[in-house]
Amino acid sequence: MEKLFLWIVALGLVIGFALPGSSPRSDGNPHRITTPSEPPHETELERASSGHFYVYAKVNGELAKFIVDTGADVVALTKDDAERAGIKVDPSQFQIIGEGASGPVRGQPVTIDSIEVDGKLVNDVRGVVLADSSLSLLGQSYLARMGEVQMRGDTMVLR
Repeated sequence: MEKLFLWIVALGLVIGFALPGSSPRSDGNPHRITTPSEPPHETELERASSGHFYVYAKVNGELAKFIVDTGADVVALTKDDAERAGIKVDPSQFQIIGEGASGPVRGQPVTIDSIEVDGKLVNDVRGVVLADSSLSLLGQSYLARMGEVQMRGDTMVLR
């Protein structure tokens, strides 16, 4: 389990450095830094006894419970959460999207119109509807565009 965690962290670092915006601009000028008139709104999530962080988010305006998964590339919805949010679930569109501890993970790629956590709205979010899952995952396709994710001990801060 520890090796899997370290592998996920290493993969996240590689992806982070490869994403656009992580390198200087090609014209040699630094990115312009702006100072907001007030500090960004923070959302604090306390670590649950399971060791995970959970949050309620609006998916296309409908409330859903998520586990925050900073190692997941995309947002993954349960079939129930997707259907409640008005996303058409078509089992014939399910394909292998990854490997889990118990074998291949199947899902349907989708674009989610909007996800909002405590006023932090992101539109056109890449995601998947999982064939077999009891909990939706809030991954990097939302987190990377929402702002900043920070850890302070047993508290995850979204800004």
